Amino acid sequence: MKNAKFSGGGLVYSTESGRMCPVCRQPVAQCSCKAQAAAAAAKPSDGVVRVSRETKGRAGKGVTVIKGVPLDALALAQLAKTLKVACGSGGTVKDGVIEIQGDHAELLVERLKTHGWVVKRAGG
Repeated sequence: MKNAKFSGGGLVYSTESGRMCPVCRQPVAQCSCKAQAAAAAAKPSDGVVRVSRETKGRAGKGVTVIKGVPLDALALAQLAKTLKVACGSGGTVKDGVIEIQGDHAELLVERLKTHGWVVKRAGG
């Protein structure tokens, strides 16, 4: 069975325009496939920021997870930094989700409410 996305032999390089996109067969500089895929992958937000605690996949160590923050990647990283400083712990931003080490849900809910967002505590 053939993969619909990559149908047999296609042009991958052209001496005139360089690398070619295997999906839309346009030069990579003019390719719109990645932009369309990124737009399709972005989940529509319901406007609620959710704060929960997770331990799955972290050897029993708990992290506080913040999902649904309506910011771009750079602003999300800056927000994560200020929240980590407020909690006095480490953390990261992965796929639009902020992870803060430790159980700081109550503090983070209050901090996020000061930004004017609707914040809910999710999970147990």
